[in-house]
Amino acid sequence: MSYISEIFWNASIEEIKQGYVFDQEREVYVCVVCGKRYEKGIIYKDEDVLYEAEKYVRRHITSEHISMVDFLLGLDKKLTGLTDLQRTLLNFFQTGLSDQEIVKELDGGSTSTIRNHRFTLREKMKQAKVFLSIMELVEEKSNSKSRYIQIHDAPSLLDERHSITEEENDHILSSYFKHGLAGPMTEFPKKEKRKIVILRHLTQFFDVQRFYTEKEVNEILKHRLDDYVTLRRYLIEYGFMDREPDGSRYWVKSKQTN
Repeated sequence: MSYISEIFWNASIEEIKQGYVFDQEREVYVCVVCGKRYEKGIIYKDEDVLYEAEKYVRRHITSEHISMVDFLLGLDKKLTGLTDLQRTLLNFFQTGLSDQEIVKELDGGSTSTIRNHRFTLREKMKQAKVFLSIMELVEEKSNSKSRYIQIHDAPSLLDERHSITEEENDHILSSYFKHGLAGPMTEFPKKEKRKIVILRHLTQFFDVQRFYTEKEVNEILKHRLDDYVTLRRYLIEYGFMDREPDGSRYWVKSKQTN
């Protein structure tokens, strides 16, 4: 299955269609496919042409990912819910081929069959809208009754199975930070939920408004555990922090709240 970042999952339908989101806090345009960032106010040069950030991220999507339709249709069928035939037909539809031309491309079938497929796909779109509306309403009602903590806005490996109540969160922290929440840990847990609670807590020691060098990250983490390399690795792996490909700077991916 293709890897999909939480930038993608947290984007609205319109943002997914355009292929990027605007991070207002950091004033950067972020590609929802690969996460590449373009800072507002910076001018980017390509083939002797100068582009402001938003135009350049659009150019990036076209040059690196062809189009959002191509990217989305290329996702695993477990994500799209599309059969191979439906994916093929949607590819034909997006190119503007007529039903007669599609029949020729498929080397068989009939125009009435293609029309039936168009109808089925439109019905699927209507069902998706209804289902999305139902789920959003159910989630809103459920969240209003449950005292779950917000993990963070970009959990690369997490889903609703990792929901944690305030009581669970407090119990886990008190178990591993026996000398106070600002002090050192006794050990790093092996169980998934406990890791998540610990990693979320560690982000409290970083300023979400700034970038850090690897040395600075290590210095902060070594006060919590001697094996700071493991902590740093898991903060990245679980999506609580991000870094430049060359490791030149690190940052907290989303604002945390206790």
